Amino acid sequence: MHTPLLSYYGDDLTGSTDVMEALSSHGVETALFLKIPQPELLERFAHCRAFGLAGTSRSQTPGWMMEHLPSVFVWLKSLGAEIAHYKVCSTFDSSPAVGNIGKAIEIGREVFGKAPVPLVLGAPQIRRYTSFGNLFAAFRGETYRIDRHPVMSRHPVTPMDEADIRQHLSRQTSLKTGLVDIAQLASADANAATDFVFAEGNDIVLLDVAGVESQAAVGQQLWRKRSSGGQFACGSSGLEYALVREWRRLGLLDAAPAFTAPGPVDRIAVVSGSVSPTTERQIRHALQNGFVGIGVDPVALAAPDSGAALEDVVARGLAVLEEGRSVLLYTALGPSSDRGNAIGLEDGSRHRIGERLGLLLKALVERAGLRRAVIAGGDTSSHALSELSVDALTLRLPLPQSPGSPLCTAHGADPSIDGIEVALKGGQVGLDDYFSMIRDGRPAA
Repeated sequence: MHTPLLSYYGDDLTGSTDVMEALSSHGVETALFLKIPQPELLERFAHCRAFGLAGTSRSQTPGWMMEHLPSVFVWLKSLGAEIAHYKVCSTFDSSPAVGNIGKAIEIGREVFGKAPVPLVLGAPQIRRYTSFGNLFAAFRGETYRIDRHPVMSRHPVTPMDEADIRQHLSRQTSLKTGLVDIAQLASADANAATDFVFAEGNDIVLLDVAGVESQAAVGQQLWRKRSSGGQFACGSSGLEYALVREWRRLGLLDAAPAFTAPGPVDRIAVVSGSVSPTTERQIRHALQNGFVGIGVDPVALAAPDSGAALEDVVARGLAVLEEGRSVLLYTALGPSSDRGNAIGLEDGSRHRIGERLGLLLKALVERAGLRRAVIAGGDTSSHALSELSVDALTLRLPLPQSPGSPLCTAHGADPSIDGIEVALKGGQVGLDDYFSMIRDGRPAA
């Protein structure tokens, strides 16, 4: 294996495929693993220039992080990549109790050393921006400060009530966070300004990205400031989008590859654990365009003994597929039908919903011989895909009009799973016709 350009851990599965799409679509071939791979599995992908590991830390406690993340970061460091990235959601939703990003950075610094950790969140490609340290995100054609965002300010588990990223992080860690703002990045002495912020005792350094110019500038600073032995960094896929600009400028990349649309299949299965209004619109669109919907009770799925409920849903789903139609299993139809208050946080019930949606999907794929499927919901995807016996994912088709939710190829020892195409979609991601677009195997028009 040659020295990788980048290694990363994604704090949920859809975020992990988002990074894979950002890299692979720009000529950095990437393999995404579902768990730390054995040497022989890693060797299968030795030609790749980036390696990822999909995780679940976005929905986990600090105690879980302290138990599980050290070995993850040790593995990332063992790959010898120039930059090792702890990937978080571009909306930065997190709290001291759930998905604590500050705690993850603290653990990463124990493995990679005490050098300042670059933090990049802005990604114009997915309409996320930071300006003077404040985070903004788009929703239905309008951009909002994150604490006024119609969805993220009301997230059922980690609502974003603070737009200043430094203030938000101060609730999660005592590490000091500095800022290289868009004015400094655009100045003639951007290098000196960046060096000053990195040198003045900051443990974390947020770099603003508010457009293509600042993104290019941040890419230059990230590559210039990397440290020997692997630079630990944190952020959204905006970090990769910034880096590929710099790698392209330096001639480190070949031409971006061409991807051929796979074309339509007669039927697919979709499972959704998302309560997002974006996913609600996608479900409603699908039901008007040939999909058959089956509502699934999340409380029943979360129960310790859900075997009978699972068999009932599988039978109903197979009946739809046998008619030659696509099936869509969903636990909620938008925020108004969210039953999260009836499901506990402490006993793993929320995780069981994702896991059992994965079991449902696996049964449908195996028994109906499906070759394409979709999982909707960031946390759902992380727990569901682990039930499908998938070892790794590679990019099958990027979706430029709907970035962050590509069609992937699954790799695994199980022949019923190996080679299937699967799309993984975060709650806020995708156009209204997303499910139809995946069924039809085409980018959006």
